[in-house]
Amino acid sequence: MKRKKISVVLIEDDPMVQEVNKAFIEKVSGFEVTGSAANGVEGVKKIQELQPDLVILDIFMPKQDGLETLYQIRKNKEKVDVIIISAAKDRDTIQTLLQQGAMDYIIKPFKFDRIKQALERYKDYYTQFCSDGEMSQKEVDTVLSGIHNEHQNQEQKEIPKGLNQLTLKQIITYLQEQSYGKSSEEVAEGVGIARVTARRYLEYLEKSGEIILDMQYGGVGRPVNRYLMKKF
Repeated sequence: MKRKKISVVLIEDDPMVQEVNKAFIEKVSGFEVTGSAANGVEGVKKIQELQPDLVILDIFMPKQDGLETLYQIRKNKEKVDVIIISAAKDRDTIQTLLQQGAMDYIIKPFKFDRIKQALERYKDYYTQFCSDGEMSQKEVDTVLSGIHNEHQNQEQKEIPKGLNQLTLKQIITYLQEQSYGKSSEEVAEGVGIARVTARRYLEYLEKSGEIILDMQYGGVGRPVNRYLMKKF
């Protein structure tokens, strides 16, 4: 039996961004945009009409912004999950939206890999609730661990002396945002650290199985090591 696609309502006021986001969403296997709206008022109506599985919600919109829209969704007790895509970067806004039940928060501008990561993580979560009946503790734990960033467990890992957890997380975040491999020089520049320091962290991540080492040969000269985050 073929599993139905996860239905998505996209709430975004910029028509061009709306089209780009729709293309990104439908590029990920198993997802289908069934409706869209240009503001929160229209968005709430679309949700009531279409009963989607997931809403992709912007914050800065006319008539009714994303924050008020999420409040309205929760007030109406709509059985729908929400992922935020917004240019809003302030901590208070992000924290408030997460407290209101947003499952992920993607800051504009973003790359396809980031929304793909969010949707695939959501698909894993969604799949856990496709069956009826009770759940075991193991199944609950699997759902909860899937909501959090898959690399959060780096904090529990013992890292080599001389490496710093914060720098490690910065490098992981930087690599997650890249669509192709980066050299140690590029990582160093992107994170703002010395090249020799970046190389130590990259070697550790490669040995830990977190990243893939891709040795590329150009013209004359030594090969260049490029590092790419594994897709989970």
